[in-house]
Amino acid sequence: MNNAFTFLMLPPQTGLTRQWAARLAHAVPGMNLVLAEDADTAAAAITTADAAFGTLPAALLAKAQRLRWLQAPQAAPPAGYYYPELIAHSLTVTNFREIYNDHISAHILAFVLAFARGLHVFIPQQIRRVWAKPPDDQGVVPLPGSTALIVGLGGIGAETARLLAAFGVQVLAVDARRTDQPACVAELHKPDALDSLLPRADFVILTVPHTPATEGFFNRSKFRLMKPSAFFINIGRGMTTKLDDLVAALKAGEIAGAALDVYEQEPLPAEHPLWGLPNVLLTPHMAGYGPHLNERRYQIIEDNCRAFAEGRPLRNVVDKATWF
Repeated sequence: MNNAFTFLMLPPQTGLTRQWAARLAHAVPGMNLVLAEDADTAAAAITTADAAFGTLPAALLAKAQRLRWLQAPQAAPPAGYYYPELIAHSLTVTNFREIYNDHISAHILAFVLAFARGLHVFIPQQIRRVWAKPPDDQGVVPLPGSTALIVGLGGIGAETARLLAAFGVQVLAVDARRTDQPACVAELHKPDALDSLLPRADFVILTVPHTPATEGFFNRSKFRLMKPSAFFINIGRGMTTKLDDLVAALKAGEIAGAALDVYEQEPLPAEHPLWGLPNVLLTPHMAGYGPHLNERRYQIIEDNCRAFAEGRPLRNVVDKATWF
């Protein structure tokens, strides 16, 4: 039997969140849904809310008397979402992770295949109308027999591992939480093994979120541990990688190339040296693009509202102290 509770949808509202609210009101019997269109409505409702969706400022959290669950509006909210008072509070936070697995893993595979077949060389040649073949059997990376190191074996990392293994790539992985090793992963290690694994990889793929532990952790010292023939790919969060160090490593020939979808500063400034490097592929933070994302977001909210009402475990619970 469902237990009545109040679910507050925090401002600002959009046409999409209003649609979600209408659907939730019918989908979860016994739930009192409050759609707060402005800050005053949110401040009045937060005192008796049991659960909420959106971004919760510290001033509102201080007024909450019954709040036990907060659904974050992103898979990995920006820095500042998990402030000290929220981390210390007893409420549970959930997020939208797992909704991008298929789209982002396909984007990673596109980067890997592009480097493996030299498209980072041939596409600029095409633009210049230059016909220039490399020497026989040079300029390619044979995927069977190559090694990829995935840093972060969550949903995106695991799906990427599955796709890479289908191409004959040996997959090594590092993950802070995961203990079960998928069949497509040859080795699973804890983060303290990263430095010892980097020299073995032909492709180093970052899927980790921005957390206090990962901010700026991929720096010049990490690039210097990679093979000069290896490629670096980051589709996790831009703040995990020091771009000045990446540029220096590329210019020094310490790695063979890099592909990025996320950056320390977004948009990447037009004058940034990464734009002009010949062995770099850049996309504008759109690896997650694809169909069905809003429906997946809604389904997580609905599933969690039902679970909350019935006292069942919630999906995508966050470790607030580590932001993920």
